[in-house]
Amino acid sequence: MSHGHDGDRSPTDPPPDLVLASTSIYRRALLQRLGLPFRWRAPRCDEESFKSEKSDPRSLAEKLAAAKVASLVSVEPGATIIGCDQVVSFRGLVFGKPGSTARAVEQLSAMAGQTHALVTALVVVQRDRLFRHTDVTSLRMRALSLSSIERYVAADQPLDCAGSYKLEARGIALFEKIESEDHTAITGLPLVALVRILLELGYEVP
Repeated sequence: MSHGHDGDRSPTDPPPDLVLASTSIYRRALLQRLGLPFRWRAPRCDEESFKSEKSDPRSLAEKLAAAKVASLVSVEPGATIIGCDQVVSFRGLVFGKPGSTARAVEQLSAMAGQTHALVTALVVVQRDRLFRHTDVTSLRMRALSLSSIERYVAADQPLDCAGSYKLEARGIALFEKIESEDHTAITGLPLVALVRILLELGYEVP
């Protein structure tokens, strides 16, 4: 059963191991900012099978985050497992990681001069306790010429980033307006929500 506090654990017992269900260098760097020891493991789920289903972008991100966590529960019993997934929602379409320069240029060309949503879903599991949070950031891209898009992709190489941009690098120059409750969600892991969850699970942050 879910309880507001981990009253069963003695104050001297350390909280369970933290495991990040991700190989993303961006998410690892974000989690490191909290100063808590953690390990990371590649999730054992087939993301492509989820993407072939007919899901709206928010549902897809939430399903993928949950699947990443679920895939590690049996191999990390007792650990606190953090899973996260991110998709771009543009006119009802899902834009994931482009994977190629041509696809990155195609995605950015479609979104230029338009507003899109960046959906970041977070799932945290510790034994029988489950926490979910989904962050939706609204971003309006400037009108962009094909040559400026090609220059940007060559400079930032955002081929492993949903939506084909890196806001923490030169990608910031692509935008005229960003509305976000938590800018760390844009990079891939919503730390404001994660800290709230970890505090409830008994971790000392900061």
